[in-house]
Amino acid sequence: MNPALGTLLFPVLLLLSPRMQELAEACSCAPAHPQQLICDSALVIRAKISSEKVVPASDDPLDTHKMIRYEIKQIKMFKGFEKLKDVQYVYTPFDSSLCGVKLEANNKKQYLLTGQILSDGKVLIHLCNYIEPWDDLSLSQKKSLNQRYQMGCGCKITTCYMVPCSITTPNECLWTDWLIERKLYGHQAKHYACIKRSDGTCSWYRGGPPPEKEFIDISEP
Repeated sequence: MNPALGTLLFPVLLLLSPRMQELAEACSCAPAHPQQLICDSALVIRAKISSEKVVPASDDPLDTHKMIRYEIKQIKMFKGFEKLKDVQYVYTPFDSSLCGVKLEANNKKQYLLTGQILSDGKVLIHLCNYIEPWDDLSLSQKKSLNQRYQMGCGCKITTCYMVPCSITTPNECLWTDWLIERKLYGHQAKHYACIKRSDGTCSWYRGGPPPEKEFIDISEP
């Protein structure tokens, strides 16, 4: 599943307001590197989907909107320990126009799920989150979930769409997959993390053990 590129623009309102209004005709997300999506999420887990059920989006009887409630089997939690210990259900908008996520509820396929934790403890996921079948992640991405991505949450990842594209701040990394491969989730997204070094600067780091020396700088696309 394509994670549909990135940063939430509106769907979090679905579970927050008692009466929802149509916010957009189609789901719209801003491009973001997987690391940025991990950093922006309150919850990051590996899970199987056991079942799904369509439920009301709120307790308001006049509210006709629906949510899909996925029952999940949590395998591992990478982020969110301080708020939740174990996640049993995740919620997503029923309508794809509101960034609803369609997952396979067969208790076999494993997913990386990221999302928001609402004030009532419910977990909201949407297409603007980073949601991928676990087997589609690279080995570097799987290792980065444990700590490496979060080590770079103080860094800024800038998407390069055209030249010139250059660093404007010391804590910035340039994401050049679109320039080089004409797709966002290319080699750099799958194999590199933007990590902050001891001097406060940020650079791309490729896989392997925790970063010490091996950094690459991509100041020129």
